[in-house]
Amino acid sequence: MSNKFSLTARRIANLSEPGFYHDSESRGLYLQVMTGVNKIMRSWIFRYTSPTSFKRRDMGLGPLEVRSLADARRKTLELRKLILDGVDPIDQRNRVRTEALAATEDGITFSIAAERCIAAKRSEWKNAKHADQWVNTMATFVNPKIGKMRVDQINTGHIAKLLEQEIKKKSGEVEGPFWNVRTETATRVRQRIEVILDWCKAHEYIKGDNPARLKGALAHLLPKANKIQKKSHHPALPFQQIGEFVRELRTKSGFSVLALEFLILTSTRTGEVLNAKWDEFDVENKVWTIPAERMKAGKAHRVPLNSRALEIFEYLSKHRVNESLFPSKRYNKENMSNMSLIAIMKRMPAYCQYVPHGFRSTFRDWAAETTDYPNETVELALAHTIKNKSEAAYRRQDQLEKRILLMEDWRRYIEFDK
Repeated sequence: MSNKFSLTARRIANLSEPGFYHDSESRGLYLQVMTGVNKIMRSWIFRYTSPTSFKRRDMGLGPLEVRSLADARRKTLELRKLILDGVDPIDQRNRVRTEALAATEDGITFSIAAERCIAAKRSEWKNAKHADQWVNTMATFVNPKIGKMRVDQINTGHIAKLLEQEIKKKSGEVEGPFWNVRTETATRVRQRIEVILDWCKAHEYIKGDNPARLKGALAHLLPKANKIQKKSHHPALPFQQIGEFVRELRTKSGFSVLALEFLILTSTRTGEVLNAKWDEFDVENKVWTIPAERMKAGKAHRVPLNSRALEIFEYLSKHRVNESLFPSKRYNKENMSNMSLIAIMKRMPAYCQYVPHGFRSTFRDWAAETTDYPNETVELALAHTIKNKSEAAYRRQDQLEKRILLMEDWRRYIEFDK
């Protein structure tokens, strides 16, 4: 039996009749239900046409107990992108396994170690973007230098040389050493290499000190990052200009325009807005609850919705296409890209020097300069982590009632400031 409808966590839990259930929101994704002795087994299947053999193939993505619906959809999207690039997912998986087995018999290369370490750590990370950052930085800065080397042959000199590689501009002009001109990125790359090599130590692929450890010999080969790193902040629009900015923004159309205004009205982060799901909203109580796994502090955050934010929500509800509040226009399956909000501001000449994340500072400055709301209430509105342990221990409530008034005042200031 094969059924096609939009799967939900509740619907999946109630499926007991054997068969294949197609998720209408993710092309090629099926939940296979089988019955055993006093047991119902549910597992994910990705069904696709191979771009190399042009034959239909079924690829297992694991049982429901291990991979959630959201995770299965993300994985299916990754595999579909591979197919668009002409890569057969099953062939690639078999190739990776073969390479890993061969490498294990005679040591292991760094690129394979990185691949396996990242796969092992994915469940720790809040979102797929974090894993993508690891993969991309390894591919760009690390694998071309040490990717083919066995991990037990990598020393501190190799790491130092990697971090001092020349960085070139698009014009081909040399910008300078990686560690000096892209200090923040280089620091993260070093930390990631250290984690991967620690993973190798845990699996006994290497022995002795970790060559990427900064407090070891590497500290004597590189200048201190805090001495050369340029301090930068997200450019923030002065709060006195927020009213005129929003008025100009409202002359434009599109879901990305609404997403940017919604971000401003709620003083939330870009990722929190663009990954918003319909079931996170309680319209009756005018509250949006962002789950802990999407919050920077790892704690669920309640956001009061002012009247204009509710208007945007009601409008979007009439154009709902999937579980995302702001779906991708191109694919109708993904969330909107972070770059879509930046692109809007780039097309507004008077404001192109600012970035969406800077509106949180705009809100913070407005609250401090023009209102009598306590600092604690404003910090709670921004979901900032409390660094003072004593203060954190005593803060038990999230002051939702006070923050409802705060966010409505923010809406009034935006709409009536001239």
